[in-house]
Amino acid sequence: VDLDTAKQELEEFIPHVRNISDSSIRKMAGRDLVRFKQFKKQGIAVKFGRFSQKENDQIRKNIEEFLSITGIDSAEKLLFTSRFPEDKETISRLKVEHLFCEKLSEGIPRPWRLIYYRARKMFDPNNYKGRYTKEEKEKLKKYHALHGNDWKKISEMMSRSNLSVAMKYSEIKSAINYGPWSKEETQKLMRAVEEVIRKRMEMEDADSLSSSSKSRRDLSIDREKLYQKLPWTEIEAKVGTRYWRQCKQKWTTILTNKMTKGQQLYRGTKGLQAKINLIKRLHEMKVEDANEVNWEELSNTIGDVPKAYVQAKFYKLKVSCVPFWQKKTFSEIIDYLFEEKLPELEEKL
Repeated sequence: VDLDTAKQELEEFIPHVRNISDSSIRKMAGRDLVRFKQFKKQGIAVKFGRFSQKENDQIRKNIEEFLSITGIDSAEKLLFTSRFPEDKETISRLKVEHLFCEKLSEGIPRPWRLIYYRARKMFDPNNYKGRYTKEEKEKLKKYHALHGNDWKKISEMMSRSNLSVAMKYSEIKSAINYGPWSKEETQKLMRAVEEVIRKRMEMEDADSLSSSSKSRRDLSIDREKLYQKLPWTEIEAKVGTRYWRQCKQKWTTILTNKMTKGQQLYRGTKGLQAKINLIKRLHEMKVEDANEVNWEELSNTIGDVPKAYVQAKFYKLKVSCVPFWQKKTFSEIIDYLFEEKLPELEEKL
């Protein structure tokens, strides 16, 4: 398939495909296009975002089956072949012979690259080494001074995963403030968010086909661009004194206050009604996994709020109301809230 045809065919499944590099599009045309068309015939949409428990289980199953077929003795050897130079040639040959790409992505309606990254994260033994010691933090600072953002190299030197060393360095590179936000910090955060949104819109405007499509995008800024997929590590760098997760939580609070005009949605009778609506709506959805919930849609059940606000309120609800919630599945948690907590909340209201 030539490049223009590949872009056109992939666009049906991946709307943002024209922002992806040509080399990646060629790979996707080979690895994903046939799969996506098969999923379409079955009425299954291509997914993005966080992986569900069901998808994680399917990845485990696919990896285990591939290991049993080929005789490769560990998932680490399969997914991190370069760590085993003496076996590299044999493993690479077996991966080609037994169609590793197809086998890994079997039954999962996502781009192959995302499935591969997820599998590497799940099966990397360096991902589960617990907290960093003081010595490790010092080493990380030293290695970063020598090698910059070459996380692959640093991860090998520290026997930690790429993601782990990158995230930890982001956390320790400057003096992080854990107290209440100052007025100056809040203003820095708001300026940083405005800058990244403006930059994104300018890039989109440069690509826009007509002034009418530009005016439609300006109308949608209140919703999507204010809190979806913002580059939090970039915002963290602009704020300087806060970790990216703190920036994200603070921004959600600011947005919620603006969108609700400062009203406390979770206080008094309004709070009870919001909890009741949330439990009822989640129960009606009949989903097996939190990642299958359309939180955007649910935010309208609570009020005019960002979806992160609703997710935080649901977390608080399950932790405070559901005994041993860590050992329950998502659907069991919802059933408990619906059967045990809902009548109590309705009576109270």
